[in-house]
Amino acid sequence: MSDTTATGHTRQDPPRGGTVLRDIMASSGMLIALAVLLALIIGALLVTLFDPVFRYTMTYFFSRPSDAFTAAGMAASGYFTSLFRGAIFDYDAATFARAMRPLTETLTNAIPLIIAGLAVGLGFRGGLFNIGAQGQFIVGAIAAGWVGFAVPLPPGLHLIAAIVAAIAAGAIWGGIVGVLKAKVNANEVIVTIMLNSIALYLLLFLLKTPAFIGDGFAGKSLDVTPGAALPPMISPIYRLHWGFVIAILATIAVWWVLERSTFGFELKAVGANPAAANASGMSVPSVIVITMLISGGLAGLAATGPTLGSEQFLTSGIAANYGFDAITVALLGRSRPLGTFFAGLLFGALNAGGSLMQAASAIPIDIVQVAQAVIVLLIAAPPLVRAIFRLPNPIDKRVLDRPVAVSPAAEGAQS
Repeated sequence: MSDTTATGHTRQDPPRGGTVLRDIMASSGMLIALAVLLALIIGALLVTLFDPVFRYTMTYFFSRPSDAFTAAGMAASGYFTSLFRGAIFDYDAATFARAMRPLTETLTNAIPLIIAGLAVGLGFRGGLFNIGAQGQFIVGAIAAGWVGFAVPLPPGLHLIAAIVAAIAAGAIWGGIVGVLKAKVNANEVIVTIMLNSIALYLLLFLLKTPAFIGDGFAGKSLDVTPGAALPPMISPIYRLHWGFVIAILATIAVWWVLERSTFGFELKAVGANPAAANASGMSVPSVIVITMLISGGLAGLAATGPTLGSEQFLTSGIAANYGFDAITVALLGRSRPLGTFFAGLLFGALNAGGSLMQAASAIPIDIVQVAQAVIVLLIAAPPLVRAIFRLPNPIDKRVLDRPVAVSPAAEGAQS
């Protein structure tokens, strides 16, 4: 549908349809910030509604409403202050070193989230939904852990070998998806989900073999030798290690690949329009395979954070939900390296703050997961956030205001 304006130009209705991925990419930074704020407010409301003191005061609300408002304020403030104390600075700690521990925990938790988020975001920029970061993370952890405790090498070289093994394992796992997608047009979502399960059961099997558990017990591997472990970044009293520097370097490297390299240009071109990229002479299958190799390698690199840093051994839960949380991190960061870096820090802070929130305020840590899920829903539905905060749609405004050329015949008919 279209109509003619007084200036003789044709006004077109806003374009309909389009992929969810492109809609997410169009989200502004302000929109994302408001989505995060709204998610935190919803979390505070849930904490307040289920607070026993608040529910008790509601039984006599009409006789003394001030008690209910006070209880609601205390419940909400306990939610926010415990998150702050657990993620940034614990002002109730006995020593300054103890007060700074929450910040180091935030950075430690953010390391695998940032790198895995970069892996998923790189695939998104190339038009590929890499849902297999979890599986690539697991095989990277297996490779790094095995090299770390089973291969005798000098310190330093041992650490490098373990990191390279993790990258290679993740790249191979991602490359399988890339080859199947490029050669037979296999759906990367289905393939990656299946490979996630294969990687998990492979890990469970290996944790029952003598080569991994040694003289220990099933479910936990041998410890990584000190020469293959990521050293503490500040002090041994903190879990923060040099993997955070690796996360920063990975962010810079991915930015350079996307914004300064020829391959980055080809990747974005294929992601935007594969047919046009192929017509311009680009090898679309090669770009797909290389993208999945790099994406898988980054997911494998993310596994070095817990495997060689904070945990230094393998268990069935070594990957936690890092691979799946990375999807949220990439979406929140709009699949851009810098945005993904800060989104990883945010989710690392939520995870660190949730632990203290549960211990200090008796608030279930599941509330943090609810907030993360709400963030995903809001980021995936920009019109909803715009409607809640009554924000204009910049895309629709740009389309409506864009003049469209009118043919001479149409001008003559209008006159």
